[in-house]
Amino acid sequence: MTFAQAFTAPPVVHVAIGMWDIAGDANQRADICAEQVTARGFDIVFRTWGDTRVARIRADWLAIGTVRHEDDFAV
Repeated sequence: MTFAQAFTAPPVVHVAIGMWDIAGDANQRADICAEQVTARGFDIVFRTWGDTRVARIRADWLAIGTVRHEDDFAV
């Protein structure tokens, strides 16, 4: 995921499952997280294990940090 505007430092990123379509006749094991977080973007990583069967999933995310303001002096 690439941010529309770069942050001034790596932000805190929260990732959550917004929708999932997973088989109900097997175990439902899943992990979702943000990795490789930089000021410009991050990777959403979704993992399953065992006999989990996924048809589709949607991830929601929120990045919180500081961005450069148009009134800031260029450095």
